[in-house]
Parts: sequence; structure tokens; C-alpha cells
Amino acid sequence: MSDSSKTSVKRITIRTLQRMRDNEDAITMLTAYDFPTAQLLDRSGIDVLLVGDSLGMVVQGHETTLPVTMDQIIYHAEMVGRASKRALVVVDLPFPEGQLEINRSIEAGARVLQETQCSAIKLEGGAEQAGRIAAMVTAGIPVMAHVGLRPQNIHVEGGYRVQRDIEQLVADAKAAEAAGAFAVLIECVSTDAAEAITAAVKVPTIGIGAGGKVSGQVLVTHDILGMTSGYTPKFTRNFAEVGKAIEQAASDYIAEVKKGSFPSEKESFE
Repeated sequence: MSDSSKTSVKRITIRTLQRMRDNEDAITMLTAYDFPTAQLLDRSGIDVLLVGDSLGMVVQGHETTLPVTMDQIIYHAEMVGRASKRALVVVDLPFPEGQLEINRSIEAGARVLQETQCSAIKLEGGAEQAGRIAAMVTAGIPVMAHVGLRPQNIHVEGGYRVQRDIEQLVADAKAAEAAGAFAVLIECVSTDAAEAITAAVKVPTIGIGAGGKVSGQVLVTHDILGMTSGYTPKFTRNFAEVGKAIEQAASDYIAEVKKGSFPSEKESFE
């Protein structure tokens, strides 16, 4: 076998995700907002990278996702798309691109496909977004639906709350599937609700704060690395303490510079 064939990587597509769902092979998904992080996650074997409007909170420091603009999403998606060699890259349609006239959503989705190397968009909403999803899919833009807690709807909801209306959640997911969504992301719902949704649709379901009875899981990368601003959601888990490591590295650097031991002769030119 040639070196090139050894190093070749098969790109994950929406069809791959469907096969994984059908074979009960759990789908893994994490957020990415920049080239080096996306590259590391892609090398790890992650199935899906999400360029989420969560960047407004974890990168920009806002209290909600609402300030994120289309130009900002494109900026981050372009970097992540270039970094990914294997993972399917999905990009959030930021507020209010998914709430205005349908043609504007199509134009926004087209920008993602044209200006980045990403392959799909994520759109918040269920039954009320069915027409928009159908129009975008017809235009050639793959859509992942997003039901349950909808961060872009935070002011209407009056806060971040677990969604428990199983009948409505199932109806939302089924409507999104019927409209052509290739997957449904389910956020902050009861385990029973997520299980009911997954049983009601044939497309993959990807949960965040939705228990384990789904086709896959997604988390914010900063949360699993311990790089939060102090608040860790109930549904996440720290798999590393990168935040503390960065803080310690910076502290060590400061100390070495202050006492004159950096740079040493080894780190200097003659």
C-alpha cells in the first residue's frame, strides 16, 4: 500500500451520518471556531464540527448568541472548513437570518457553501420552519434542524429552560424531517422527550442536554476542555483542564521573564 493511500481520509457526508444512525453507531460532534482547534479535532476522529453561533458567548464574551453576525460566522467557518479533512462541517445560521424572508435564508446558506469549505447549515426551529427548510434543501443547501431549547429565541422563552412538551417536540422534529432536514439537533429536553423524538424520525438525532437515547452527542469544545468563564452546564463534562494549563503556562512564562531566565542562550541568536 502506498503512503498516499495510507494517509487518505474519507470525508464524512450526510449520507455517512444516516448510515451511522441506521447502524446505531454513535455520532460525535463538537464546536470549532478557528483553524488550529478544528485541525486538532478533525485529527481526533470527530464526525461533525459545528461552527456555532455559540461563539458569541464562548469566544466573544457576550451573554447570548444574538450579537453574532453573518459576516462573523463566515469568517470563522472559512477557517474551520479549511482545517477539516474528514469531519462534516455544519454552520449555524445566525439571528435573524433564519427568521426573516425565506429568500434571505437561502442567500445566507448559499454564502456558507460558496465562501467556505463547509457542507451544511443548522437552522433553529421545527414545525414553523418547515417551509424554510424545504426551500433551502430544494436550493441545494443541506439543513440540520434544531429543536428544543433555541438560544436565538431566548428573549421569548424568558431564559434557558429544559423543554418538556413531548408532543410539540416530536411534531417539530417530524415536520423538519418531512421538509428535508438531514438531521435534528435536540437541545435541553428531558430524556423521555429525546427518546420519543428519536423513535419518531428516521434521520439522525444529535443531543446536547438530551440524555443518551439519541443518535449522537454534541458539546461546546471550550466546555469539555475546562475553558469556561466560570459556569459549566449540567449536561457537559470536563474531559481536560486546558484552561488551568494555559493559565499556569502564562504564569510560568511571566516568572521566567521577570527573573531574567528567559530567553536563555539556547533561545537566542548569536
